[in-house]
Amino acid sequence: MNENSILVIEDDDILNSGLCYNLQQAGMDPHPAYRLSEGREFLKDNACDLILLDVNMPDGNGFDFARELTSEYSIPFLFITAHNLEDEIIEGLRIGADDYITKPFSLRVVIEKVKTVLNRYPGSRARDCIHCGSLDISLNNRTVRKNGELLSLTPTEFELLTLFLENPTRLLTKDFLMERIWDSKGNFVNDHTVSLNVSRLRSKIADENCEYIRTIYGLGYKWIGDKEKRI
Repeated sequence: MNENSILVIEDDDILNSGLCYNLQQAGMDPHPAYRLSEGREFLKDNACDLILLDVNMPDGNGFDFARELTSEYSIPFLFITAHNLEDEIIEGLRIGADDYITKPFSLRVVIEKVKTVLNRYPGSRARDCIHCGSLDISLNNRTVRKNGELLSLTPTEFELLTLFLENPTRLLTKDFLMERIWDSKGNFVNDHTVSLNVSRLRSKIADENCEYIRTIYGLGYKWIGDKEKRI
């Protein structure tokens, strides 16, 4: 049975239990988290189709967590909040929330909202599992296997790989890679750092048949997937 995995990040025990119970009754697979830290730990090792996220948590702000979430994963999420403030709702939607649920709410309405969002992303978990040549890549779990063996990629290397996968036919310049991966976090680097990280990633994923990433000299790099190496 292909149940949708739902992560419920809500510190109120009773409300979290009620949400999980109703999600389960609706044929989904809910996972409770009572702290943002618990949500992070769950996402490290588990695939997830949707997240219900309380804005005000004991160990942090849901908005900050959502920004972190959108930079690392491609998972739809809905905010839960006790505040019906227009500015907060707009901020949540700008971050990327698919919907905004204000307490108190009807559990039936929440379930319908969850179903509606899931219907916008049919087969989302399947799209997060990519097979290319000898590679099996899980975008949600942030893991890469080569011929079944787990590869050890740094966070930067995985971000580079994700960018290449998202732009399979596009020439990616060094400036583009610097802007998307380093500059956005305030870590300003030079061309050499970009070249070094791309080289390390390629050396880990390439095999005798496929190089996956091709250097376009003087311009940048292009993802060529499982095309055979040039002789």
